[in-house]
Amino acid sequence: MSDAPETATDPTPRRPRSSFSRLGLGGRLFAAMALVVLTGAGTLLAVSLLVAPAVFMEHLSRAGAPNLTPAVTTHVDRAFTQATLISLGTGTLTAVVAAGLVTWLVARRIATPVSDLALVTGRLANGVYEARAADPRLGPEFAALSSSINALATQLSTSEDTRRRLLSDLGHQLRTPVASLEATVEAIGDHVLPMDEATLTTLTDQVGQLHRLVADIESVSRAEERQLALDPQPAALADLAQRAVAVMLPQFRAAGVELEIQPGGQRPTVVVDADRIVEALLNVLDNALRHTPGGGQVVVRLDGPIPDPDEPRRVLATLVVADDGEGFGPEQAPLLFRRFYRAGAPTSGRAAAGPGRHGSGIGLTIARGIVEAHHGTISARSDGPGRGATFTITLPARP
Repeated sequence: MSDAPETATDPTPRRPRSSFSRLGLGGRLFAAMALVVLTGAGTLLAVSLLVAPAVFMEHLSRAGAPNLTPAVTTHVDRAFTQATLISLGTGTLTAVVAAGLVTWLVARRIATPVSDLALVTGRLANGVYEARAADPRLGPEFAALSSSINALATQLSTSEDTRRRLLSDLGHQLRTPVASLEATVEAIGDHVLPMDEATLTTLTDQVGQLHRLVADIESVSRAEERQLALDPQPAALADLAQRAVAVMLPQFRAAGVELEIQPGGQRPTVVVDADRIVEALLNVLDNALRHTPGGGQVVVRLDGPIPDPDEPRRVLATLVVADDGEGFGPEQAPLLFRRFYRAGAPTSGRAAAGPGRHGSGIGLTIARGIVEAHHGTISARSDGPGRGATFTITLPARP
């Protein structure tokens, strides 16, 4: 018995590839068109040879030559048949050549854009997310295919940018708590710090900070990637605002900042995931609390429904959070929703804690992701430093 391992073989026999299967798209189109032309020419020739002689002889007899001898009739029939064959043969050959040329041009016109699209998708598969497909101008189907490939490329590029920023931000944000944790452990090892309840509390807080940071980064990544699990249901926007205000009110009172809600005259209804919208509003309110000094005021105001200026048949509801805190420069407005961006140090003197509030600079980023996932918008405006800030959330509303 041999000790050599048995070689596994595929029991299914492989069929040899035919010559036609090795043809490209252009070759297949050319072969198909040529087959159509040859089939048409052959059918025309067969029908002509069967029908034309009898019709010709009938017209010849009607023309006044009914008493033709058999020899003359046979000669005339042969002459007509040969003339028909020569004419149809020449015409068929010319048609095949002309059709072949046209087919070659059409096949090339179609095959080249398909090859270009395959090249673009191959580059995308290799990680070149800047690749884009041009519209080949071959009709709406090819235009839709090019647009879909470009949309896929944009999404892949966005995902890759998000991944890179996530890794960069994660390393940057983890550096401080990890260094602090490492220093505490070294101090314990060097007997600088005693292993008592206070030290254990410090270690627990530092580990908790790491856990919260990782959870925050995961939340903002899901928000930016539009991967939030949503359960949209009709809800009154005023009720959602009341929920968020009720959660934040104790922290505002502790910081000496007044929190007021102005529900407005109407109660617009929105179809949203209520918990997610409340989470977004909590983050906006937390940002206002952090940047409003004691004795300041934050007002939550509801407006709508109002017509959408871009789509007259759609109506919108707006939720405004305005404070009289430190404000920001106009150039900072588009930066406020970027991950880990901080316009300035908190002025309320308190760092809010608990679900929905973030001290790592990503609360507004999460709020933007949640609002945009509901097909809404969020914007920030300020008249300048020291003049307060206004955040506006706009959501589609029921008429």
